[in-house]
Amino acid sequence: MISNLILPLIVLFVVIYAMFKKVAIYDAFIDGAKESFPMILKLFPCLLAMILAVNIFLKSNVIIDLFKFISFIPNEIIPMIIMRPISGTSSLAILTNIYELMGPDSMVGTLASYIQGSTDTTFYIITLYFGSIGIKKIRYALWVGLLADLLAITISLIFINIVF
Repeated sequence: MISNLILPLIVLFVVIYAMFKKVAIYDAFIDGAKESFPMILKLFPCLLAMILAVNIFLKSNVIIDLFKFISFIPNEIIPMIIMRPISGTSSLAILTNIYELMGPDSMVGTLASYIQGSTDTTFYIITLYFGSIGIKKIRYALWVGLLADLLAITISLIFINIVF
């Protein structure tokens, strides 16, 4: 119940604060929306490319076929490990599928939960944030992000193998 009230309460707080400061709320909102269009046009091609790449990987099952030789990782987790750095929505869909097939309390379901919670969407973040401000040379950001994801996945695998 509290989580359902948080967003309306924040909006109500902003409206009351704006009225207290005598700000034209609607006009400020419209001005902000107008300023966002150039940024949206700048980010749209990057996001479209990411969505296309994610769908190609998911629909083709190439990921599972390429990584079948890794025996210490359950096959159901491999698509999630690959997709998590690319797309949070895709990895969440894979997580939901794992829950439906294996159950959330199973070893695979718990491992998937740990991976979902401890890793980040590295490619998405770099594409969105670096692309929005025009940084072309990302230097070590990609490698550090992927290394952090790999470390989180490795620790999740070790911990789940100890617990289960």
